[in-house]
Amino acid sequence: MAKADLTTTVKELQSKPDQIRNLGIIAHIDHGKTTLSDNLLAGAGMISEELAGSQLFMDTVDQEQERGITIFSANVSMVHNVGGQDYLINLIDTPGHVDFGGDVTRAMRAVDGAVVVADAVEGCMPQTETVLRQALKERVRPVLFINKVDRMIKELKLTPEQMEDRFKKIITEVNMLIQKYAEKEYGEKYTVNVMDGSVAFGSALRNWAISVPKMKETGLSFKDIIEMTNNEQEKELAKKTPLHAVVLEMAIKHLPNPLDAQKYRIEKIWPGGDEDSPVEDTMKNCDPNGHLAAVVTKVYPDPHAGYVATVRIFSGKIKSGQELALIGSQKKEKIQQVSIYKGAQRVAMDEVVAGNIVGIVGLKSAFSGETIAESDYAIPAFEGIKHIFEPVVTKAIEPKQPKQLAKLIEFLRKTSREDPTLKVQINEDTGEYLVSGLGELHIDAKIERPLKDAEIDVSVSPPIVIYKEAVKGNTPEPVEGKSPNRHNRFYMVAEPLDEKVLKAMANGDIPSDYEMKKKDLELVDKLVELGMDRDEIKKLKLIHNRNMFLDTTRGVNAILEVMEMLKQSFVESMNEGPLAREPCTGVKIKIVDAKLHEDAIHRGPAQVIPAVRSAVRQSITGAKAFILEPKQVIRIDVPSDQLSGAMKEVQNRRGQIIEMNEERGTTVIKAKLPVAEMFGFNSALKSGTGGQGFFFLIDVTYEPLPRELEHGVIKKIKDRKGLKDEDLNEEVPEEA
Repeated sequence: MAKADLTTTVKELQSKPDQIRNLGIIAHIDHGKTTLSDNLLAGAGMISEELAGSQLFMDTVDQEQERGITIFSANVSMVHNVGGQDYLINLIDTPGHVDFGGDVTRAMRAVDGAVVVADAVEGCMPQTETVLRQALKERVRPVLFINKVDRMIKELKLTPEQMEDRFKKIITEVNMLIQKYAEKEYGEKYTVNVMDGSVAFGSALRNWAISVPKMKETGLSFKDIIEMTNNEQEKELAKKTPLHAVVLEMAIKHLPNPLDAQKYRIEKIWPGGDEDSPVEDTMKNCDPNGHLAAVVTKVYPDPHAGYVATVRIFSGKIKSGQELALIGSQKKEKIQQVSIYKGAQRVAMDEVVAGNIVGIVGLKSAFSGETIAESDYAIPAFEGIKHIFEPVVTKAIEPKQPKQLAKLIEFLRKTSREDPTLKVQINEDTGEYLVSGLGELHIDAKIERPLKDAEIDVSVSPPIVIYKEAVKGNTPEPVEGKSPNRHNRFYMVAEPLDEKVLKAMANGDIPSDYEMKKKDLELVDKLVELGMDRDEIKKLKLIHNRNMFLDTTRGVNAILEVMEMLKQSFVESMNEGPLAREPCTGVKIKIVDAKLHEDAIHRGPAQVIPAVRSAVRQSITGAKAFILEPKQVIRIDVPSDQLSGAMKEVQNRRGQIIEMNEERGTTVIKAKLPVAEMFGFNSALKSGTGGQGFFFLIDVTYEPLPRELEHGVIKKIKDRKGLKDEDLNEEVPEEA
């Protein structure tokens, strides 16, 4: 394999989209992604072949090496020669732990294809399902690498026939997941097939891999592989059939280049503007001479360069020193450097064109999901990058020394920009700084540990659960909200959103946040399909956090003049519901009538907002408001002789067993537990099963809190927030 000078060859290859592959490595935790990445780097001559599998080149942060897991997605560009032709491989190694799944979601926007890694012994695990779901949501095409085959031979001592059965089972499970999560027209197209070489088998640790096409080429059989593995001839095997050669041949043959991928990915990830948009055409054609259209998929600090933004360019080119427009931030900023990635290092380039993944220095206001365009040619923004799970664990943080408060606020703002799955709520009135993450490890690795490193001394509360407020019925009659000057009145009703609509929002089939500024026929058709009335949809003004606001008034003078204030009041009310100021979900609010003062000076924000907020919250209370609690659907793997210990832990925590299966002395339990009862679950499970029980997150769902617990939970939330009953009373004070 040619080991050309990276910079020179990249300059030549980056403008040949048919010779580029943008790939992600995705898998369940500990299935071997980073070890596989090491092999690909060794094959490109970027690390020594002896170190491949143990160097963990892509785990560049100290705590990744300490914990032995990938926490941040890592980029590298490398040149490989396959079949006599050079290819530029822009690779992203992603985390496997569910708490860092947001990095996987963001990486999937940047790539066109993914190598799914599955452990031959463990098979498809919960996070295998999650990462496939994330990839397919972005129309990223998968291929499959079944890793740790040496364990099947040495530890399980399987025969070639037994190995074949095991492989068939894993391939079938992966294909079932592809069919389940891919859109209809891509389900069949994306399935993997052992005969065509879109499935490979091997050992990343031992640096070898095989596929059916490679078997035909080399004459090797599974019997030969078993023999060589048992005879400690794996180095010889790795020379005959090196892992990087097999996996890259599979990726280049079966995964799309940017030119092909952008033709069908753009319509999924870019909502577009006018129907005849020239930008859409240049993106679909991956045109380096078109208008610039690019998206930021990662933002991270560099000690020498400030912030670095990882950017996928879909159209046009980015040059060093160029001024760019940040569409979401509505700012223009000059870039200082454009570079390609070499793991923790970056190699400076003069310019990089469409179809590539690059690092940019100088975008001070960029965030993950930000759209980048030319400074004098704005384009409609790309779809927001949304993770499939919501943050469910929250901690309150405060500085031990008041003089470090400004430093803490700045740190939290920067961190939420780097990782948007971390929600930071800064309430400067109450002095409460809440950080919400996907799990305790997520907050520990991305907040608590870096705060320690930055020498910001903080007090961290025990984990807090964020509940949600919802409604069971309809408000019996419209609720009136009067403005403080009594010159404006608003009449509101609340009702639950249809379950099908709510589910479609949770799955990302329809947006959870959306402002209806023009008639979106595609959204209207989807909502009609889900059972909403077409005439009612015409009155939809805003979707916020899976809640809807509709204007059903008729002939009210000046209603359009106050519409922005109505929307703002609706958003505030949905962010803080009436029962305990927890966020609302699945609520449909309708304004049915209004009486407005004819003079605009008497219907300003100070009059309209409190009146509408009061009417919205009271209408929710009148529609039988109740509390929803977050629950985690988990998989527990435990030796069958330790089953009783695991069952006891689930039952003691209001858990519900969904299903149980036993295979080869191990019982797999699928259970649902309230997040409020999950703290300390991992250590309790280990303790109850002699250290042999493991659990993995499958899904997060919200269900009604048992009625007998509701009063106590509301009281606890109010006490934590310092709320009194009069604070929740929505009576608007009359002006003197």
